[in-house]
Amino acid sequence: MWMRLILRIAGTWLIGLALVLLVIDGTKSLGANALVYTSLADLWTQLHPPSLEAVAAFFESRFFADLLDAALKAVLTYPAFAVFGVPGIVLALAGRKPRRERYLRADQI
Repeated sequence: MWMRLILRIAGTWLIGLALVLLVIDGTKSLGANALVYTSLADLWTQLHPPSLEAVAAFFESRFFADLLDAALKAVLTYPAFAVFGVPGIVLALAGRKPRRERYLRADQI
């Protein structure tokens, strides 16, 4: 029960953050008359650049440094709303109640 609650709360927060980022990108797109989205790297650089450098340095010290560096660079190019929205949806779906399928006969309807 508690795990489902935690998953649903975390999923809801991530979906909320993704919607805020989507509104910001939509507003920028309307102002520019073109499709504009903020990549995760741009957002992270605006919020706290030293932590981005620290994560990159941490990944460089790991065993699969080349693979981790390539994965980090790939994720940093994605739109920020998608990076937060997709895991949020997955967590919210993982935390929902299992559905009990009930099959009815035609005479019970």
